Amino acid sequence: MSVNKVILLGNVGRDPQIRYVGNRPVAEFTLATTERGRTLENGQQIPDRTEWHRLVMWDGNATLAERYVRKGTKIYVEGKLRTRTWEDRNTIKHTVTEIYVDSMELLSRPTEGNQ
Repeated sequence: MSVNKVILLGNVGRDPQIRYVGNRPVAEFTLATTERGRTLENGQQIPDRTEWHRLVMWDGNATLAERYVRKGTKIYVEGKLRTRTWEDRNTIKHTVTEIYVDSMELLSRPTEGNQ
């Protein structure tokens, strides 16, 4: 048995980019999750650590993202991890890891400065 499940709660880093594959909408954007810093017992400061995730949404989720998700929106997503590799025109190999979103919940609207 194996499981490929990702759960993230964070802030959208940029407005979704929407494209169509045939007649199916696809939304792509980034999500930031931050692990809060802390102070160790010896007084050493550990700073905040932010991770950036690439999200891919298809069909209904892509339509929702297009309508309601903007930079700064706080969202909760569940999905699966996918890694893909390709070669560019100069035969340089690229690898990207993305979260293919199965479900999404909007937890806030973007702040005024980010609309």
